[in-house]
Amino acid sequence: MYKNILKPFFDFLAAFIGLVVLSPIFILVTLGLTIANNGKPFFFQRRPGKNERIFKIIKFKSMNDKKDSKGNLLPDSERLTRIGSFVRKTSLDEIPQLINVLKGDMSFIGPRPLLPEYLPLYNETQRHRHDVKPGITGWAQVNGRNTVSWKKKFEYDVWYVNNQTFLLDVKIFFMTIKKVFIKEGISQEGQVTAESFKGN
Repeated sequence: MYKNILKPFFDFLAAFIGLVVLSPIFILVTLGLTIANNGKPFFFQRRPGKNERIFKIIKFKSMNDKKDSKGNLLPDSERLTRIGSFVRKTSLDEIPQLINVLKGDMSFIGPRPLLPEYLPLYNETQRHRHDVKPGITGWAQVNGRNTVSWKKKFEYDVWYVNNQTFLLDVKIFFMTIKKVFIKEGISQEGQVTAESFKGN
C-alpha cells in the first residue's frame, strides 16, 4: 500500500509544497545561471526511470559550454562556473527535479537515475535498481554518494529496492539533509564529477 498508493501521493504533495517554498531560491538561481551560462540555466538529459522507461531529467546547469580551438568541450573543472560550483556544493542543482517528481517520472527517494548508455552494462542483479522510480536522493547517496565505487553504489540501490519502507524513506530524507549541510560526498577525490561507469 505504501509503495503503490501512499508514496506517490506524498511525493506529489511534497514536491508541490517544495516548489512553492523554494520558489524565491529557484528564481534567484535561475537568473544567476542565465547570466553565467549565456541564457541557459537548465540542463536537460535523457535518463531511464522505472522499468527503464526514458524521461528527461531537469537540473540547474552548473557548467558552461566553453570549447577548445578544435570545438571540443573543455574539461569539467574548467567549465564549472563560480555560481555553478556554489549551486552544486549546496545541492541546489537538484531543485528542478521537483518538477520531475510532480510529473511522476521520479520520486523523492530512490536510486539515482543514471545514463541510458549504462543500461547494457548492468548485470541481472544491478538491473533491479529500475524496479522502482528513481529518486532525487537515495540509500547510495547517504552512504557515500560519489565517493564509493559503482559496484558498492549499485549494491546500495538494489538493497533499497528490496527493503523499501516508509521508515527507511524518512531515515534517508533526514540523512540527506545532514549530508547537504556538511557537503559530504559530492564528488570523487580530484574530480569535479563522478567517473563514468565502464561495466562490471
